[in-house]
Amino acid sequence: MKRGVILALSAYLFWGLLPIYWKTLDHVPSFEILANRIFWSFIFFTIILLLQNKWRELARKLKETNIFLYVIVPALLITTNWLTYIWAVNADFIIETSLGYLICPLVSVLLGVIFLKEKIRAPQWLAISIALSAVLIMTFAYGQFPWIGLILAFSWGAYGLFRKKSPLNSVEGLTLETALLSIVVIFYYANLFNNGVTSYFINPSTTALLIGTGIVTGFPLMTFIVGARLIKLSLIGVMQYFYTIITLAIGVFIYHEPLTQSRIVGFILIWIAVIIYITDEFINNRKLSG
Repeated sequence: MKRGVILALSAYLFWGLLPIYWKTLDHVPSFEILANRIFWSFIFFTIILLLQNKWRELARKLKETNIFLYVIVPALLITTNWLTYIWAVNADFIIETSLGYLICPLVSVLLGVIFLKEKIRAPQWLAISIALSAVLIMTFAYGQFPWIGLILAFSWGAYGLFRKKSPLNSVEGLTLETALLSIVVIFYYANLFNNGVTSYFINPSTTALLIGTGIVTGFPLMTFIVGARLIKLSLIGVMQYFYTIITLAIGVFIYHEPLTQSRIVGFILIWIAVIIYITDEFINNRKLSG
C-alpha cells in the first residue's frame, strides 16, 4: 500500500506542477501545443501497448465496441479539455483551472445521477448545491462567470462518464483517441510546414519541449494507474485534491495571478462542498467495509 500511495501522490504532484511546463511554451500557439500533445501522446501510448503486447486484445475489444460512443465522443471531449487547459494556463488563468478540477468530482456525481441513474445521498446533494451557489455568486454578485473552470469540469466529467462505460481501459482508450485525432494533426502540421510557420523552427529547446508533451501526458498517467491498483479507491478520491492545491499555489505565488474577492468566496464555498463530499464518502465506505 505504501508503494501505491507514493506512486499516486507522485502522479498528482506531477499534474499539479504541469502548468509550469505549459508556461515554458507560452510563446507557442495553444492549438500547436495541443497538436503536439495529441500526436506525441499517441506515440507514447502506442509504445506502451507494444511493450505490453496488447494489440490482439485491443483488436478483439474493437469488434465489440461502439466506435462513436467510446472513441469519437471521448476524443472530442479530451480535445476540449486539453485545449481549454493549455490556453487557460498560458493566458494567466491557472487559478480557474484549479477551480475546474476542484469541482470535477461533484460534476461527476451529478452526471452519474442524470445519465447512469445512480442514487445520490443527501450530503452529496448538499455539496453540489453549495458548489452551484459558488458559481452563481462568482457570476452574478461579482460579474465573473467561471466558464474556464466549468468547461474543464464538465468536459473531464463527461469524459470520465464515457470511459466508465467503455470496454477499453485507459491506455487502450487514449491510444485510439489520440490515433484518431492525430489524423487531423498531420493535416494541420502539413499546412504549418508548408507555410514555414511551425514552432519547431524557433529553437532546439522549444522542439524538445513540444516532443516532450507526450511524455508529460503519458508518464504520470501510467504512474497513477500502477499506484491506483495498490490502494483503496476512497484514498484516491481524497488524494486527487492534492494537485488542485498545488495548481492554485502556483497560480498565486509563482505567476502572481490575482486572487480576487469573488474567487476567494467561490473557493471557500467549493472547499466546504468538497469537505462535505469527502466526509460523506469516508463515512459511507466505513459502513460498507464494516
